Amino acid sequence: MRPIASRISRRCLTAGLGAALLPAAARADDFPTHPLTLVVPFAAGGSIDVLARLIGDQAGRALGQNVVIDNRGGAAGLIGAASVARAEPDGYTLLMASAAQVTIPPWINRSLSFDPPRDLAPVAHLVDTPMALVVSVRSEVKSVDDFVRDARGHRGGLNYASTGVGTISHLVMESLKLAADIDIVHVPYRGAAPALNDLWAGRVQGMFTSTASAAPMIGSGKLRPLAVTTPARSALLPNVPTMAEAGWPTAEVAVWAGVMAPAGMARTTVRTLERAFIEAALSPEVRERLVKLGADPVGRGAKAFSAVLEKDLALWQRVALASGVKVE
Repeated sequence: MRPIASRISRRCLTAGLGAALLPAAARADDFPTHPLTLVVPFAAGGSIDVLARLIGDQAGRALGQNVVIDNRGGAAGLIGAASVARAEPDGYTLLMASAAQVTIPPWINRSLSFDPPRDLAPVAHLVDTPMALVVSVRSEVKSVDDFVRDARGHRGGLNYASTGVGTISHLVMESLKLAADIDIVHVPYRGAAPALNDLWAGRVQGMFTSTASAAPMIGSGKLRPLAVTTPARSALLPNVPTMAEAGWPTAEVAVWAGVMAPAGMARTTVRTLERAFIEAALSPEVRERLVKLGADPVGRGAKAFSAVLEKDLALWQRVALASGVKVE
């Protein structure tokens, strides 16, 4: 059987990503009548879990029903995502999704049990989380250009850390490698904390990680941020330039998170959910807490979210094909 990535066509992507906007036979004008389940595809306590609980609680108030968080970790989030993809498209089972479950797996995972772009539909794009390119303060590298020059001068002799094979931390650096024509060796870690500690100690020479993960060690003077990957500067690190400002716009990546649902949901249900979750993400009390967590609130509806997903699919397809990254 051919891998899912080879079977995805533009027609399939458009159909899947736009499914939330299509009318369904069953109307749901009285939705919701009982509590909703928001699946977080990771264990409790992580950044996605905190995001889901903050926004879910506020959205539940707007909906007049509780939003119950269901942590279903495993397989880099794909177990939880698959459970939502197989659920009834009635609006009561939702996914707090990110690229790691939706736009990256079709290109790097050889054995998916579902087709994310086809089986999941966008509801609301809630936040973007900047990644930061960081080095040890002991390093003489002070800018992205310095980092590139150093890598070019030591082809294959420098190492970079990531939070695992096929993660965004890995693939963002692969995108910079392609753009800058540099050869730097990948060293995957089981999480950000051990990777950042080894970066500070000089065992690896660079890493892309979330601003929230890097902020404590930046604040304590152990790490130096060179740039952030989002189009705009991070509210958490306002003095750090963007990759575009640093001269590398091709390495620009916004790590999105949003609510998705089983494909085929009624339009009225989508609109109800879209409104509640956007209002929750942009409410002053939630917005302030999200910024402190390193997330930039966005609040886009299903149609705009669909466009973000299509762009993201194209980006990760290009990076995966050029770099040859695969996850068995």
